[in-house]
Amino acid sequence: MPEAVLKQIRAEQDCDDLLECMLGLNELDRGVFRLLVESDEPLTVDHIAKFIDRERTTAYRSVKRLQEAGVVKKEQESCQHGGYHHVYRVKDADAIADGLQRMLNEWYANTGQLIQEFRDTYGESRPPEIES
Repeated sequence: MPEAVLKQIRAEQDCDDLLECMLGLNELDRGVFRLLVESDEPLTVDHIAKFIDRERTTAYRSVKRLQEAGVVKKEQESCQHGGYHHVYRVKDADAIADGLQRMLNEWYANTGQLIQEFRDTYGESRPPEIES
C-alpha cells in the first residue's frame, strides 16, 4: 500500500479532522463551529467575533464558510425596539452526519467507477504473458 494512504489510515483523527478532510474547513472555521455547538443559544456575528478575538468581517467569512458547508444555519430574530438581526446556530448533528455519509457514499461510488474504468482501459491492453 502506498505510504500516503498508510499515513492517512494510521493517523490519529477526531471529529474536527473529519470537518477539515470532508468539508475543507480551516482551524478558525472549526473553532467557530465548536463555539456555536457549545453555545446555549444562537450567536450573532458580533458575538462570534468577540469570542474568537477577530474582526467582524473575519467572523462573518468563517460563518459563511460553515453555512456553505451545510453545518450552520442562519436565522432572523426580531429586536425588542424594532428591526431584526441574524443569528447563527449549528444544524442538527444527525443531519450533518447524514450529509457526511452521503458525501462518503458518493465518493466511494465514484472511486469504484474510476477503478472499473482503469481496469477496462489498462486491463485489456496488457501485453500477453510469456510462457516459459
